[in-house]
Amino acid sequence: MIEFGRFAAHNRARRGLGKPETFNFLGFTLICGSSRRGKFLLKRKTRRERMRAKLRETKVELNRRRHLSIPEQGQWLREVVMGFFAYHAVPTNMQALMAFRDHVRCLWLRALRRRSQRDRTSWERCANEWLPKPKILHPWPSDRFAVKHPRWEPYAGKLHVRICAGGAQQ
Repeated sequence: MIEFGRFAAHNRARRGLGKPETFNFLGFTLICGSSRRGKFLLKRKTRRERMRAKLRETKVELNRRRHLSIPEQGQWLREVVMGFFAYHAVPTNMQALMAFRDHVRCLWLRALRRRSQRDRTSWERCANEWLPKPKILHPWPSDRFAVKHPRWEPYAGKLHVRICAGGAQQ
């Protein structure tokens, strides 16, 4: 059992202990943090082992696909990166997403440069054209709750939620 949650940092500080412990769950490391306003914030970060395993797998496959054309490699890499983002693109995880994309970009550059001793690949064009930029795809839990429950008070801090007659949403 670990002490984790909204009051964990305060309780541990009162007892003279350090920051609350973190734990791993479903591919994320969960961390007790605070928002810019100083309120409790559950931070989720991609587990280091998961990211390393995916990068190792991608490197092996890139070396296998090294002699395919750049558009074919780019299309495959786009699917790999978007698949990773589809699961890991949660709020507070942007730094890990940018690191993953950057590592994939470096692996691809290394694989392309090993194709020939006279590498003249216009690298920036390839990376920007094929590798998607990271963005958060999953909403905050409070936003998800407001969208799923139409009886939520109109305009209760959620401008995109509106109540119509009959309970239908706009």
